[in-house]
Amino acid sequence: MYETASYDDRWRQTHLGRLLGHAMRRFDARVLQLMAASERAPLALANLAARDKVGAAHIHITRHLPLEGARLTALAQSAGISKQSMGDLVDQCEAWGLVAREVDPRDARARRIVFTPVGLDWLTAFKEAVAQAEAEFHDAVGTDVATVVALGLEAYTV
Repeated sequence: MYETASYDDRWRQTHLGRLLGHAMRRFDARVLQLMAASERAPLALANLAARDKVGAAHIHITRHLPLEGARLTALAQSAGISKQSMGDLVDQCEAWGLVAREVDPRDARARRIVFTPVGLDWLTAFKEAVAQAEAEFHDAVGTDVATVVALGLEAYTV
């Protein structure tokens, strides 16, 4: 048994995984904040984002849904969440008009999730918000550090 007075657990607050998690939550929160104020985002969706009704979980669909669409299982796998959780997110996003379920042209029994025209407007606003949040990151840490971080994360995730 460890004596707690002599055990140094500061590492739990500063390890890379924790810092990456904090950074991702901060980045996603900033993107949603920018989208709430965006003139490019559909008004109803910007209002939902402004009232914190659109959250980081909804970003999974925005990040992972290919432009040509995808089946629910593939979308959930790409986002790293359960099929049931993704199904709930798709249901919400479908009610908001972001996505629709269509017959899969390769298998009439299956459904594909696709962006609607409103969803494509949302995706454009998302792209602009991500670009602005990245620019703010560059300003905060400097271009050299931002470049090293981006290259390091790209190498690490491959």
